Amino acid sequence: MMFRLVLENVRHRPLRTILSILMIAVPVTGLLTLVGLSHGFMADSVRRARGVGADILIQPQGASLMQFTNATLTQKFIDFVATQPHVKMATGVINVAFGGWNQITGIQPEPFYAMSGGFTFVRGHGFEKPDDIIIDTYWRDQTHAHVGDTLNLLHHDWHVCGIVEPGKLSHIFVQAPVLQQFTANTGKFSNIYAKVDDPKNVTAVVDELKEGKLQGYPVWPMEIFLSQMSVDNIPFLKPFINVVIGIGIFTAFLVVALSMYMAILQRTREIGILKSLGGTRWFILELILAEALLMAIGGTLLGIALSYGTRYAIMQFVPASLPQAIVPEWWPIAGAIVLGAAVLGAIYPGTIAVRQDPIEALAYE
Repeated sequence: MMFRLVLENVRHRPLRTILSILMIAVPVTGLLTLVGLSHGFMADSVRRARGVGADILIQPQGASLMQFTNATLTQKFIDFVATQPHVKMATGVINVAFGGWNQITGIQPEPFYAMSGGFTFVRGHGFEKPDDIIIDTYWRDQTHAHVGDTLNLLHHDWHVCGIVEPGKLSHIFVQAPVLQQFTANTGKFSNIYAKVDDPKNVTAVVDELKEGKLQGYPVWPMEIFLSQMSVDNIPFLKPFINVVIGIGIFTAFLVVALSMYMAILQRTREIGILKSLGGTRWFILELILAEALLMAIGGTLLGIALSYGTRYAIMQFVPASLPQAIVPEWWPIAGAIVLGAAVLGAIYPGTIAVRQDPIEALAYE
């Protein structure tokens, strides 16, 4: 009987029901989108770092896990690494950040191509002139740039000479000497990548480098470095997600509470009729809570669906800057948050409803 009452109430008030579900879906969508962005950023970074084809990564002294733009390593470090036993090749890159998460990567073309397997060109060709720039298809889609166009980045005009498939370290490439000179970092690199002759020798080479000339420098086996690149291991991401969850809980609570309060005001006469027919306080409270849970479930499902919509929109407008992942393991978490908020948000207006005098409720216009 209770289920039928809830269902009929929802069915006969379609506009209020739709608006309530939509209001609940908005914080769910926001929560899943922000979590998806953090996970998508990490997954994209791991995929592009693996695309270099390196076995070892060397960072400047004092660099953090996700710090890629501090250029203090020099060519002598690259030459030293390249001469170590079991090291087949080494190359350096310089990264320069702009516009938030975006960065330009300066590469040494020949060793970078040899290590990574080279670019797969969709259009155009490799570097020919100092101001040539290569972009991947994500950056092409984001900026609508084509081969032959001019891109103004870092207050400098670059000529798009090639468009390549994504997945090799960065979305934007220029020649390292040009970027070094342009940013007053002549001869300096942000990171050094090395490839060894056999994966079994990676640990030995890393230990040798750490104990030798590179003592005090972060020297990572690439697989260990990539395994550390997770949301839990990035200092600023975990607190950020916790703040987002807190905002999501608070927003969902307010939305559900407001929605249920308005629903109860609209059902004052109905509640009076139920009480006059012998409905107990607990029965009416159960009815209100059941309706709140039903709308919370509907809002959660709609929020999950809308997160696919935000992912599609992001992929259409800023695919290179904000990669969003779909994180199914967060669906039950978001659902639990919203269901909890629905119960808490419905208790107060529900308590008010069951205390109403039946005669006053029947006289309510």
